[in-house]
Amino acid sequence: MRVATYHSNDDVRVEEMPIPSIGSDELLVKVRASGICGSDVMEWYRIKKAPRVLGHEIAGDIVEVGEDVQGYEKGQRVFVSHHVPCGSCKYCEDDHTSVCDTLRSTNFDPGGFAEYLRVPKINVEKGVYVIPDNMTYSQGVFIEPLACVIRGQNFLGISPGDTVLVLGSGLSGLLHVKLALAHGAKRVMATDISELRMETAKNIGAETVFNAEDVSPSSIREANDGCLAEKVIVSVGAPSAMEQAFRTVDKGGRILLFAPLKPEQMLPMPVWDLWKDEVTITTSYAASHEDIKEAIDLISSGKVRVKDLITHELPLEEAQKGFQLTARGEDSLKVIIRPDM
Repeated sequence: MRVATYHSNDDVRVEEMPIPSIGSDELLVKVRASGICGSDVMEWYRIKKAPRVLGHEIAGDIVEVGEDVQGYEKGQRVFVSHHVPCGSCKYCEDDHTSVCDTLRSTNFDPGGFAEYLRVPKINVEKGVYVIPDNMTYSQGVFIEPLACVIRGQNFLGISPGDTVLVLGSGLSGLLHVKLALAHGAKRVMATDISELRMETAKNIGAETVFNAEDVSPSSIREANDGCLAEKVIVSVGAPSAMEQAFRTVDKGGRILLFAPLKPEQMLPMPVWDLWKDEVTITTSYAASHEDIKEAIDLISSGKVRVKDLITHELPLEEAQKGFQLTARGEDSLKVIIRPDM
C-alpha cells in the first residue's frame, strides 16, 4: 500500500509499505479521508519522531474483521480514534480521560496518511464509531478536532448570553466560533492575521473580526458595549495571543488555553490583575468518548456545519503540498488527504 511518510514539513514522501496484517481481535480499515491537523505540522514536536506516518483525523471503511471481534462488520463506515483511555485509572474515573497514561501510549498502525490501517484491540473496544449515513467521509475527518473543541468549551463553560473572544482563527479557532454560537453565545469575536481566516470567521458568524495586531482592551470594549470578553479562547500557540487574553478578559471571566507553547517556553502572567479580578484560566487536551459522540451528533445534525471549512482535498501523492499549505496557513483552512483519489 501507499503511505505518506513525514520527515519534515517540507519532506513528506509517498512510499510503499505492506498492508498491515490483523489479529483475531483487530480490524483493518481502508482510509477514505484523513485531515491534516495543525499538530501534524508542529515541526518542533513532530520532527523528533520522524520518519513516521502521521494522520489521526480519519474516516474510512472496515474491510477486514478479526474472528473474535463483535459488533462490527465489513463495509461499515467508521471514524477511529487513535488515542483511547484505559477507563479504569484514577484519571479516567475523575473524568480526565485525556491525561490517562494509556491514552497517551495508544495509536493505530501505521497512521491516517496511508491506504489502510490496523486497529489494535483496545482501539476496537474503545475507539471505533460508525459514521451516520448522512455524513460524508470528508465531514468525518472533523469528528476528532470538533471533539477536542467540545472538551475545551465544556471546561470553559460557555453559557447562552456569553460574549466570547477567539484569539486565532485557524481550523480549531473557526470550530470554536461555530460551537460557541451553537452554545448560544450572545456575541462571538475573533482574531487572526490571515485575510482568508478573518473573512471566514466573519462569514460563519463572528460579529467582529480583528486583525490580531490591532487587539487591545479598548478595541474589545468598543465592539462589546463597553465590556471586555467574558470568555476568551486562545487557539494559536503564540505568547502574544496569551498575553492578549490576559488583557481582554473581563472581571470574573474565564480563559481557555487551547493551543500550547513549546515545552521550553515560559510566559509571564499578570498574577495581581488575574487574582484581584477573579479570572479563571483552564486548559484542555484531546477529547473523551462523550466528546466524540457529541461531535458526531453535531456534525450529522447540521448544528455545526463543517463543509464550508474544507479548502483542499488532495490525493495521497500530493501530501507534501497539503503539509506545506497547512504549515503556511495563509491560503488554506482544512486540507484533507484522500487516498482513494
